[in-house]
Amino acid sequence: MLAWIGGLLSVLFFIIAFIIAIRPIRRRLLSSWILHIFKKVLPPMSSTEQEAIDAGDVWFEADLFQGMPDWDKLLSYAKPKLTGKEQAFLDNQVTTLCQMLDDWDITHKSLDLPESAWNYLKTAGFFGLHIPTEYGGLGFSALASSTIVQKVATKSLTAAVTVMVPNSLGPAELLLNYGTTEQKQQYLHKLAKGVEVPCFGLTSPVAGSDAGSIVDEGIVCYGEFAGQQNVLGLRLNWSKRYITLAPIASVIGLAVKVKDPEKLLGNTIDLGITVVLMPTNIPGIEIGKRHFPLNQPFMNGPTRGKDVFVPLDFVIGGVEKIGHGWQMLVECLAAGRGISLPALSAATGKHCFGACGAYAKLRQQFGLSIGKFEGVAAALARIGGFTYLLEATRTLTLGAVDEKIKPSVVTAICKYHMTEMARQVINDAMDIHGGRGIIMGPRNYLARIYEGIPISITVEGANILTRCLIIFGQGAIRCHPYILQEMRAATNPDPETSLKEFDQALWGHIGYSVGNMLKLTWHSLTGMLFCSKAKNTQWSKYYRSLSFFSLALACCSDIAMLFLGGGLKRKENLSARLGDILSYLYMASAVLKYNHDHGMQEEDKPFVEWTLDYCLYQIQTGIYYFLLNFPTRIVAKPLQWLILPPWRNFQLPKDATTVDIGNNMMHPSTLRDRLLANCIPVVDLEHAWLTMLAVEPLMVKVDQAIKQGLVKKSLPIHERIDNALAQKIINTQEAAALQEFIALQLDIIQVDEFTNAELMGKQ
Repeated sequence: MLAWIGGLLSVLFFIIAFIIAIRPIRRRLLSSWILHIFKKVLPPMSSTEQEAIDAGDVWFEADLFQGMPDWDKLLSYAKPKLTGKEQAFLDNQVTTLCQMLDDWDITHKSLDLPESAWNYLKTAGFFGLHIPTEYGGLGFSALASSTIVQKVATKSLTAAVTVMVPNSLGPAELLLNYGTTEQKQQYLHKLAKGVEVPCFGLTSPVAGSDAGSIVDEGIVCYGEFAGQQNVLGLRLNWSKRYITLAPIASVIGLAVKVKDPEKLLGNTIDLGITVVLMPTNIPGIEIGKRHFPLNQPFMNGPTRGKDVFVPLDFVIGGVEKIGHGWQMLVECLAAGRGISLPALSAATGKHCFGACGAYAKLRQQFGLSIGKFEGVAAALARIGGFTYLLEATRTLTLGAVDEKIKPSVVTAICKYHMTEMARQVINDAMDIHGGRGIIMGPRNYLARIYEGIPISITVEGANILTRCLIIFGQGAIRCHPYILQEMRAATNPDPETSLKEFDQALWGHIGYSVGNMLKLTWHSLTGMLFCSKAKNTQWSKYYRSLSFFSLALACCSDIAMLFLGGGLKRKENLSARLGDILSYLYMASAVLKYNHDHGMQEEDKPFVEWTLDYCLYQIQTGIYYFLLNFPTRIVAKPLQWLILPPWRNFQLPKDATTVDIGNNMMHPSTLRDRLLANCIPVVDLEHAWLTMLAVEPLMVKVDQAIKQGLVKKSLPIHERIDNALAQKIINTQEAAALQEFIALQLDIIQVDEFTNAELMGKQ
């Protein structure tokens, strides 16, 4: 009986193998049937979604998504470096700008940058950081632009946003990539020199993150312009809000939906989203009043237009680019997301790293610096670990952008996770400072950052949207080696070509999935011992763990797409968790790359361990909750046993590591100098901290004298110092140094106080 069953199974196996091996038979019997089902479950995709998926490039994140990270390739990427010209600009022009800025005056009194700062921003080239020198700009790298914004942000968020916007998604970037020769010659020199101030209008009251639903429109028609009759152009009507620089802009870039009801340009009526660039002084254009985003008074407001007529050559890129506006925007946004918001997030981390390390040393309770308490040390470690992670992710991503790669999935990862980490950092910084952090005034160097964090969270697409829909939604299609091929084959209008292309992609996909599952099983059973790692490294266990989880992500992604199909798009929490796994794989890779680029120094070690332990724990958590909530339990449970057996349990960073980081942050180090380079310190705080470090041996002398009964502990601190001087424990010069430090220490913990008139911004 068993022989008959075995023989039957063998025959069945050979029949299936024969069908699969002979391509024409396979296509007709299997692939055509699967294609029919695939077309039914394929989710409908709007034109804006399609253009967003097609925008940008894939990079190292694709290796991670496919379970095949090449660590030596990652480490071989060039280390991002500033040129001498870029560093000189940071040391001179950026420092000069920061000296003009008084953040309390900007945010509480004048509610604007000083006129001298505005003039300097324009004349010194801050609005033309990316514009090539041939057009009068500075021609700086993405790394330089990010670092400039970062340095300015450590002095004034309002000024940083003002610098950031013209160099991110806006008219200059669009002109450089898509503008006609005439448009570039007309505008780029003026934009670079600040003669023209740009703004860009995308967001409508009824269309925030869903740009495809904007109702602003341009109708192709004939009209009058500049005294000329019968000019072929667009009649524009729009209402935009949240537009940075709109209140002072002289030129406006505008995203509208273009329609051609009279078919003057062809046979199509709905031509699609288009970007138009025009002066703001054209009749019918209205610049509204200012918005006031969370006490950050950068210029931001609405703009409206009523029957504004402009010629077709006002379309960026000319007539050929009508209908291509959304693709243009998302391609520029793919790079911009990797420059601007990561710069603000890294600035938050670095500012809090320097300030909290110094303050935790200076502020004493129960005779100890508060950083010595483990609870405070844990908060310091989160600040230090996240700052290290922020800087590593920032520099790796900028390196890709400067290599002319537009990594759209990576920059979405940066936008979401870096702004969320910055939120955690400033929250911990506020906790460490206690009451010192919540009293507003010129002395408060945290509160305006705390208020401004939700702005970064919100702009360029709400973070909830980015996490739930974009990171994995776009990543799965772009990073997977076969999904996009299958989708394009399924939508091919030619039946024969469609079946041929689908068959090729489908069976490649099956082989890829089966191979990944076999490799995952092997590496799980062998305890990840044979997972790939980089050569000559002290971090082998982390490389192997990341390689294993990369393979796990590939398998989980295929299982999700197989069993949920188009329904995965609506399972936003599952999609978000898969996106989290990819994100932490990328950020952990960035840490390893950053540490490698900086020589794997000993003092980096606790920061590397903290960040990698944290990332692995988050990856494990993402996989666990993805499988826990996966609806097909018969698949999820075995996969959970395979990926996360009881003995494979990654933990959050150890207490010893957090204490080590806390101690490190309270003292000078080359790591601290590296992270805080190109940042503006809190001068008074830094001076008091350095003074404390200098007199600390004298403080130890006095403390030892107290223990020996030579100096009375009950005396106020000033009298203890005098008593120690009288006992000749310290000399006159040392006593003076201690008294100076005590005055500085007391001054640092003070907070501001105001009359009612002063609180209202009046003298």
